[in-house]
Amino acid sequence: MKAFPLHLMRHGAPQLAGRLLGHLDAPPEADGIALCVERARGLDFARVVTSDLARARAPGEVIAAERGVGHGVDSRWRELYFGRWEGADPATLPSADLARFWDDPDGFPPPEGESWTDLCGRIRDGLGDLGEPVLVICHAGAMRAALAVLCNFDVRQGWAVDLPYGAVLSLRVWPGEQPSVQITGLMP
Repeated sequence: MKAFPLHLMRHGAPQLAGRLLGHLDAPPEADGIALCVERARGLDFARVVTSDLARARAPGEVIAAERGVGHGVDSRWRELYFGRWEGADPATLPSADLARFWDDPDGFPPPEGESWTDLCGRIRDGLGDLGEPVLVICHAGAMRAALAVLCNFDVRQGWAVDLPYGAVLSLRVWPGEQPSVQITGLMP
């Protein structure tokens, strides 16, 4: 199959930045949308796919309209679901529980939350529907899960990738049962 460029962009700053937002639909800040629009200007893509959460969807709508390309919304690109930790400031959570989660998100997922394996499964399914030059605007967890699926990154390798708001990770993907990937750029 033919290789295609895949650009993964983390949404810009949302309201309540710094909290474990997960599936909470915190609206984006205006400067967060502007950052995403600016970062997209130099990228090659034929369509935009976004998480259904406003902090990713809103910049995607603006970028797609500016570029004159299609925009699809796909809930599989949501952030990890943090369960009872949704919306929490990490500083207010029991530090031992949070440390166990960061060290082993499969063995110690957030209370009533999603496991790392489940997030990777959602992202694997979402990646399977791509196949043309595309910009996916999503969340840091979803981007790290894509690296796990496409590049076989383990949890520690994924956490080591710095993905501030508006970060862009560019890849060239050769689809198939075992996709091949080349990382072509990271714009923090």
